[in-house]
Amino acid sequence: MNATRSGMGWAARLLVALVLILAGAAAAVWGLAHYQPAARFLGIAPPAERIVLTPKPVATGLPAPPQQTPAPAADAARIAALESRVNALQNATQRAEGFAGRADALVVAFAARRAIDRGVALGYLEPLLVDRFGAQHRAAVATIITASHQPVLLNDLISEYQSLGPELRTGGPQDSWWTNFKRGIGSLVEVHRAERPASNPEARYKRALQQLSAGDVDQALAETMRLPGASRAGEWIDKARRYIAAHRSLDEVESAALLSGAAANR
Repeated sequence: MNATRSGMGWAARLLVALVLILAGAAAAVWGLAHYQPAARFLGIAPPAERIVLTPKPVATGLPAPPQQTPAPAADAARIAALESRVNALQNATQRAEGFAGRADALVVAFAARRAIDRGVALGYLEPLLVDRFGAQHRAAVATIITASHQPVLLNDLISEYQSLGPELRTGGPQDSWWTNFKRGIGSLVEVHRAERPASNPEARYKRALQQLSAGDVDQALAETMRLPGASRAGEWIDKARRYIAAHRSLDEVESAALLSGAAANR
């Protein structure tokens, strides 16, 4: 009797343990099926899919740039024509700049000549002369500026020459009375070729005065230096030489203005 009870007791216990094991397994399966993090932790469930968010393009309202296609022959010809017009425009601009530069240089040179002829100071023309012509015509510019500080007018040269007439036609103090006498007799009657001008002091003086009145100071000075009384006209000769130097310098800068403009327009 006791043996039977004991055997049944163990059987019952085994059955109860089996039932509990089955219940626990069922509960574990149900839990893994409904709790994905635990299943993934144990490695019996696939990893969750990654969700990648891609930004949606925002419309800017601007049209997409057109695709570049090879330019046809008509476009190439149009481009060549435009390049030709641009080159022509550049050449015209350079010529216009050359004309403008030449005009400015000529205005400065002519204004300087007018100031020298009137015997007034250059004033604002001095820096313009230096800027335009000082680099290549330094001596000429310096002579013009100096002449403006010590002006010599043509009318003054003529009036002084007329007052020096008697002294120029006669000899200097170093000449003897006999030399002056022969010179005076020679001025009354002179024999010379028709194609050659008279060389007596009276004729030379008149020619010099005519040349001086016409503005030809170079030739007037040359005739004066051949007169017997030239040694008495040292101050007048110095003024005439300054006048000649100033006007030669003016001619130089005027020629430079013309030639520089012509070279710039080639």
